[in-house]
Amino acid sequence: MSGRDLFCQPRRIRRGAALTLVFTSVLAAGAATGSFDGPGRKSASPPVRTAQAGHREDVADAAADAMADGKSPVEAAERAVSRSGDRWGAVYSQGEYEEFEDALDGRYTGVGLWARRERDGRIEVTRVRSGSPAETAGIHKGDRLRSVDGRRVDGRPVTEVVSLLRGDATGADAGTTVSLGLQRGTRAWSETLRRARLSTDSVTVRELPDGATVIGVAAFTKGSGDLVRTAVADAPADEGIVLDLRGNSGGLVTEAVTAASAFLDGGLVATYDVDGDQRALHADPGGDTARPLVALVDGGTMSAAELLTGSLQDRGRAVVVGSRTFGKGSVQMPSRLPDGSVAELTVGHYRTPSGRAVDGRGITPDLEVEEGALERAETVLSGLGDAE
Repeated sequence: MSGRDLFCQPRRIRRGAALTLVFTSVLAAGAATGSFDGPGRKSASPPVRTAQAGHREDVADAAADAMADGKSPVEAAERAVSRSGDRWGAVYSQGEYEEFEDALDGRYTGVGLWARRERDGRIEVTRVRSGSPAETAGIHKGDRLRSVDGRRVDGRPVTEVVSLLRGDATGADAGTTVSLGLQRGTRAWSETLRRARLSTDSVTVRELPDGATVIGVAAFTKGSGDLVRTAVADAPADEGIVLDLRGNSGGLVTEAVTAASAFLDGGLVATYDVDGDQRALHADPGGDTARPLVALVDGGTMSAAELLTGSLQDRGRAVVVGSRTFGKGSVQMPSRLPDGSVAELTVGHYRTPSGRAVDGRGITPDLEVEEGALERAETVLSGLGDAE
């Protein structure tokens, strides 16, 4: 399991909904107003109080009643969500939701560390962001993170470690300090870092020795889809691409659709429903449909990243290599509660172009590989190139 404090969501979001396909900002507005009408959508029918719509009303009513009684609207709304059985539903304070939106905009508060938990439970630094507080402190890839503010982190989930680094429990802002216990070989030491406002590297590009390009997408933040399209356009002519979606926890679906447009010449990317009303998402025409493509996935590939993977697989555009994806295929839509907090509740589910449901099932790769997945992806890619 791996984690990053570059895109670590607020504590309530990590509880479920934000490791999901998130219909926020433009997409949420579009889904609500019907601006995503297309060939795949059924004719509009008279409004009815569906189970999902009733669920939203119940949550809003619970918050309003609590507010009128001088109680916590957020806590009342959370209880209503819990009673509903909506496993991905969640309620956030206004500040928490603003933090989440900042993350989707590509901004976050942290120290610039990526980390993973090793099999023996140790937490190892896997990357240090250039110009970050962590780099300034001299922390290197491969260093062991032993403690955060005096709390031992061995054996803890990476998401919990990242939460400590960010100071989620105390609402820590940029400028606040965090003390890290570190180890490099036999040397153990402590560093006190000051958190900073940083931007994400949601898309990375590197060229392999054989000329192929690896495009890594850590999350679908704003602008990431265009970055993928630019990377494809700039890749060496006639060379293949590995689209690395491992550990991608999702994000904005509009950005995933834009990324799909880099490899498809229009056509269906996914269908989804909002309160039973069927809609469709389509790629823009003009994508590169000839270049060999391998999509690399794992159990951390979620929601919008699964939507992209499913579209490329179903339409025969990519060979998918790796391990089964997470299986998050439900659609959440945010709504503002009377006190300014936000309830993000499930309104439907999406399917791949062939009609496959993803929620609870995930995407099964064409070639299942646990170890050395990138190397196997390179081998597959070279075979696709030979076939051309």
